[in-house]
Amino acid sequence: MIDLKLEANRVGPVRARHPWVFSRALTRIPDGIGSGEPVRLFDGQGEFLASGYFNSYSQIAVRIWGYDKNEKVNRDFFRRRIDRALAWREQYLDREKTDAYRLINGENDSLPGLVIDRYGPYLAVQFHTAGMERWRKEITEALVAALKPIGIYERSDLKVRSLENETPKTGIIYGKIPDLIDIRENGFRFSVNIKEGQKTGFFLDQRDKRAALSKYCRGREILNCFSYTGGFSVYALAAGAKRVVNVDLSEAALEIAKRNMALNGLDTKRAEFIRADVKDYLARLEPGKFPLIILDPPAFIKDRRKIKEGMNGYRRINTLALEKISLPGILLTCSCSTHLKRDDFRFLLGEAGSRAGRTLRIIESYTHGLDHPELVPFTEGEYLKVFFLAVDK
Repeated sequence: MIDLKLEANRVGPVRARHPWVFSRALTRIPDGIGSGEPVRLFDGQGEFLASGYFNSYSQIAVRIWGYDKNEKVNRDFFRRRIDRALAWREQYLDREKTDAYRLINGENDSLPGLVIDRYGPYLAVQFHTAGMERWRKEITEALVAALKPIGIYERSDLKVRSLENETPKTGIIYGKIPDLIDIRENGFRFSVNIKEGQKTGFFLDQRDKRAALSKYCRGREILNCFSYTGGFSVYALAAGAKRVVNVDLSEAALEIAKRNMALNGLDTKRAEFIRADVKDYLARLEPGKFPLIILDPPAFIKDRRKIKEGMNGYRRINTLALEKISLPGILLTCSCSTHLKRDDFRFLLGEAGSRAGRTLRIIESYTHGLDHPELVPFTEGEYLKVFFLAVDK
């Protein structure tokens, strides 16, 4: 364990339990510290502040994972955090109806740089940082001991790893993984491809939004843009939607969406599946066909350099949807871009409403679900913003 000292004017965020310490905040960084090396942080008077791990190729020099001065980092260290995260999820999720959820949400579960999603008896793991990657053996052993999974699959195919000279990694790291895994969510069944699907295979963070959608669906024709594997569409049809049109660029995702309809005993004659670019589809769409439109696009803003471009993208698709929606209507619109803050998203939606000549009222809004907890001071971890909008002239 290596001890590091903080500059006097950089102690505040650590005391406030922010999980990142930048290199400029340290009075001195000794030579030869490797990524993942456990460190302890102290103020100028020698008072212990926090423990974490060092990241040698990152501006974020230390990522904090604890506040126990004498805690040893080993398999049991990771097992304790996994057990705590598991207990939180299982206290509030109905395991009879839901067996897929985010188990470890990085910094917010005191394991910065690590994401673990549970899909029934299978796990998908992402190592975001070089420092956390150093502990993959201990983490894997702790997961096996805590959850006894059939298989663990790595989905560390993340661009952020290149910032720390780490290459993308995917593959089985324990047991066996089928091509498709069937899960339960709120009593519905879904097939998930954790090997090749977006994120780790399924948008677990939209569970509560899918459930919220149900109240608006009966008797309506619904357009689900960026439909992926049909999560919103299954809920909509089960709630009595007259018809759902699914639009996505991925043929493979649309095929799984069809499978998901069948898994839930839904009439596929009430569903249409269109492989198309959403922007092109909306531009060609005849106005007034759909009183409810869903926009759940991938992140349009991948980094800070793309903020303006990404905001233009969000503004454009929302304007198109508002121009084509039948009135009065409902727009469910989402952004999962970390670099687009909630107030900015709301502002550009206002601009889209103005361009389309529509009055918009927020009737519901959401962020992450209960299995995606957020540390209060860690605003950098915010990403998901969801608005249900009432749309009129």
